[in-house]
Amino acid sequence: MHSRNPWPEQRSDAGRSHLFSKLLARLLSGRNGDPGRTLARARKFIGYYRPYVPLLLADLACAVLVAASAIALPLCASYITTSLPALAEADDALLQILSIGGIMLGVFLVQSLATYFVDYQGHVMGARIEADVRQELFEHCQKLSFGFYDRQRVGQLMSRISNDSLWLGELFHHGPEDIAISLLKFGGAMAVLTVIDPVLAGLIALMVPLAIVYARHFNRKMNVALRSSKERIAAVNERVEDALGGVRVVQSFANEAVELRRFAAENRRFFESRRDGYRSEALLWVGMDGFAQLVTIMVIVAGAIRILTADLTVADMLTFLLCVGVLVDPVRRLDNFIRLWQEGATGFVRAMELLEEEPDIADQPGAVDIGEVDGAIGFRDVSFDYGEGHEPVFNRLSFGIAPGEFVALVGPSGVGKSTLCALIPRFYDVTSGAITIDGKDVRGVTLGSLRRSVGVVQQDVYLFSGTVEENLRYGRPDASHDDLIAAARAANAHDFIMALPDGYKSNIGQRGVKLSGGQKQRLTIARAFLKDPAVLIFDEATSALDNESERAVQQALLSLAKGRTTIVIAHRLSTVRHADRILVLTADGIGEEGTHDALMAADGLYAGLHRVSASI
Repeated sequence: MHSRNPWPEQRSDAGRSHLFSKLLARLLSGRNGDPGRTLARARKFIGYYRPYVPLLLADLACAVLVAASAIALPLCASYITTSLPALAEADDALLQILSIGGIMLGVFLVQSLATYFVDYQGHVMGARIEADVRQELFEHCQKLSFGFYDRQRVGQLMSRISNDSLWLGELFHHGPEDIAISLLKFGGAMAVLTVIDPVLAGLIALMVPLAIVYARHFNRKMNVALRSSKERIAAVNERVEDALGGVRVVQSFANEAVELRRFAAENRRFFESRRDGYRSEALLWVGMDGFAQLVTIMVIVAGAIRILTADLTVADMLTFLLCVGVLVDPVRRLDNFIRLWQEGATGFVRAMELLEEEPDIADQPGAVDIGEVDGAIGFRDVSFDYGEGHEPVFNRLSFGIAPGEFVALVGPSGVGKSTLCALIPRFYDVTSGAITIDGKDVRGVTLGSLRRSVGVVQQDVYLFSGTVEENLRYGRPDASHDDLIAAARAANAHDFIMALPDGYKSNIGQRGVKLSGGQKQRLTIARAFLKDPAVLIFDEATSALDNESERAVQQALLSLAKGRTTIVIAHRLSTVRHADRILVLTADGIGEEGTHDALMAADGLYAGLHRVSASI
């Protein structure tokens, strides 16, 4: 439903949308001053209303009724006061007054119902758009590649997805209706005032530019302060995430006081930014309220003078004061709109900055499904670095792996073993050269089909909060319970799972906190087994296992490796002695390759690594 565009593409509508986009562009400009980008943001802002145009139009129609009824009540009062002398002599004076009272009551009921719709359905519309923005942010973050997360901090991203979007609903709701009601009320009240007394109306009109200049000044100050607040609360979130996520490390080093000082520093910075924002907000509200009061005082004083000079009647003066009361409401709505605009627009700009991040890794035009995979892997003159300022990890690296071959990758720490394996499923793209699977360049196939064909058990164990079964099914959501058990048995995990209070239904806590390191590692291995990919990559996959579990997993790994291409990275070289081929990676490329026995007999790089490993 949301993909449809219910706005008719008429020339006049497009013109109005374009003008409104230009206006919004000036308000939605972020840190950069690129006109094209800010205009695109404005159009994006308007675009969020498109799925809800019927609701928006109904909301604006009710806003028109609210404004019209606010003007109608003073006019009814004016009719009664100006008609009193004539009504006093009429036989049905009471009936006429009651009739006008009935009309006023009807106007009041219409105003109440319209206000209810605006407050309820308008807020629902705003909440739906807020949810749409949050969903889009989360979906976009899922597409961003490893390189982006290498540069970003999770706490900052969490703040943009959660905190920054909270005020967007209020802005999307109150923005159109507050503008509509304010313009209609102000325009209607000024029209009535001009008819009653053009001189007094002109004096009020002269004060409006001063109020606008005052509001814009503190508007800019609030913008700076609120953006700073959003950045500071993101830093607070990040500090909390680090301290609570690593609470075991904190307490084991007795560093609670250190974390308290770090948190206090971030919390103080956040408070200071909020204080600056509240100061500007208070000065803005004082000024806007002061404007309303000054207008009222001016009308009373100047109106009294004009009554004395017979330029104004008492009845007109009463109507004038009632209309000034109506005129005050747009000023207060402007107050509210500016506050919501600062909260919502700064969050919207930050959200757009995230959405404008292009994924480093994406399907290329014309990418095809990889299809059935035999598992032949080729590195052809592969060079790679992590970006400007980083030394190359590989330079013209070339080697091949046959389908179904079990290859072990060894070498000193930091030489690039994990990076090499991350290039195969395109977690990163090569700087030059090519990586192929079955002769197909991995950049020419779709990411989805490529990553479904490659299973990775990474060095950093990550389990999701939930049950054992839910974590295992992450490898294959449609797997049967028998498939889960078979995968768990293959990873030597079934016995400890059954020993848990609820077996496969047991909750393992956030990041598997209720399990030991070895148990978590075996669950991640079982998850990869369940995926049943054509290519398996084990990056230090047995590093957290005790000797008994490691031997069991090695046997399962050897069994699983039959008929599929398997790459194993291990510092504990006992894990890879049964590999078909061992590649020794050095800073200059492949230093040695061969079977365990052949490399030990050669007494070269591998034999040296083996002696070091054996001595640990």
